[in-house]
Amino acid sequence: MGNRLSKIVTRTGDAGTTGLGDGSRVPKDHLRIDTIGEIDELNSTLGLLLTEELPEDIREALTGMQHDLFDLGGELCIPGMSILAQAHVDRLEALVERFNEALPPLKDFILPGGTRAAAFAHLARTVARRAERRIVHLANEDLACGGPGVSEFARKYLNRSSDLLFVLGRALNRAAGRGDVLWVHGRNRGD
Repeated sequence: MGNRLSKIVTRTGDAGTTGLGDGSRVPKDHLRIDTIGEIDELNSTLGLLLTEELPEDIREALTGMQHDLFDLGGELCIPGMSILAQAHVDRLEALVERFNEALPPLKDFILPGGTRAAAFAHLARTVARRAERRIVHLANEDLACGGPGVSEFARKYLNRSSDLLFVLGRALNRAAGRGDVLWVHGRNRGD
C-alpha cells in the first residue's frame, strides 16, 4: 500500500459521492456502499468482541473472520470481483462443527446474553444477519440493472458467519462456567 493511506482527509467525498475500487464514483447512499458499510460494522463488532478475554481458539476464529470480512469489503468495492471462495465457507462450517460438538444439544430457544463476551457474539450475529440481508438485496438489484451481481460465496460466508457467532455465544458462556440463557415459553402470558 505504500503511501496510499498517508493522507486521510481528501475532501473527495464532500459532494456526497465516494470512489469504488474500479475508479468509478457512486453516491454515498448507494446500495453497494451501504452493503460495504454493513460488512465494516460486522468487522468492527468482531473487534469489540475481541477486546474481551477469550479462549485462544475462539480468538483465532474471530481474527480469521475479520481478515475475510476485510477481503469481502474489497470484493464489494470492485463490482464483479470475487475474493472469497468455497474454501472460506468450508472453513466456517468446520469451525461451527468443532465448537458445537462440545455443547449440549439445544432443547429450547435461547436469549442473547449470559456473559458480556457471549452477548457481544450475539450482537455480532445480528449484524451478520443484517449484512446478509443487505448483500442479497445488492445482488438482486445489481443483476436486475444488468450488473455483475455478487459472488455466491459472499452470501454463503455471511450466512455461515451468523451460524458460527451463534455457536460461539454458547461456547463463550460455557467457557465462563455459565449455561445458555433460556427463553421461557409462556412467561409473558402467565402460563
